[in-house]
This record gives sequence, structure tokens and C-alpha cells, in this order.
Amino acid sequence: MQVERVKYIIWAADMDRAVNFYRDVFGGEVTRRSEVVSEVVIGGAIIGIHGGGEGKKTWTGLSFQVPDVVAGAREIVTAGGELTREPEPEDGEPPHLAMCVDPEGNQIMLSRKRGH
Repeated sequence: MQVERVKYIIWAADMDRAVNFYRDVFGGEVTRRSEVVSEVVIGGAIIGIHGGGEGKKTWTGLSFQVPDVVAGAREIVTAGGELTREPEPEDGEPPHLAMCVDPEGNQIMLSRKRGH
């Protein structure tokens, strides 16, 4: 089988809000935009956003590695998302994990590369 592309699909009740969130918060490049399916490339990965979502909280499995999860978590909240787990220091290291929800109810994770 020849695989041409791999993308991860999430749902959105409000396509414009979802596309703008991933573009603005994560610096994504919008490569396709329509009312039904849009695509945003972030860190070389394609996130497909499918319209028709219900806004229910849904675990996606998406994790975004960022240099500072505290600053990243603030950006998510400022952009209309929420935190379900605040970033906290662990084992004497700065916070490495924040559990978040985008404005469409998609649960995502921010992580920082650990020192060991």
C-alpha cells in the first residue's frame, strides 16, 4: 500500500473558530478550508478539522510538544480553550505536561521535552 498522507481528524461545531484556534495558537498553516473539512499543518503534521461536531469533550490523543507548557497553557486559555490539568512541577523539573481542551471540546495535551 502506498500512503500519500497521514492526517488526524478532529471535530468542530464552528469551523472558523477551530481553524483560527489551531492556526493562531500553534502557528499552523491552513492548507485547506471549507465548511466540511479544513486542514491545518502544525509541526509537519496535518490536522483535519471536520465540521458537524457537537462540541462535546472528546479525547483526541493529540499532544503538542512545546518549550514551555505554562506559557502554552496560558495561550490556550487566552484563545478560548480551557485547562483540565494545570501544569505542575515534577521531580524538581519545570512543568512538562498540561491537559487542555480546545474551544470545540477536543481534549489535547501540551508536553515539554524532559531533561532525562
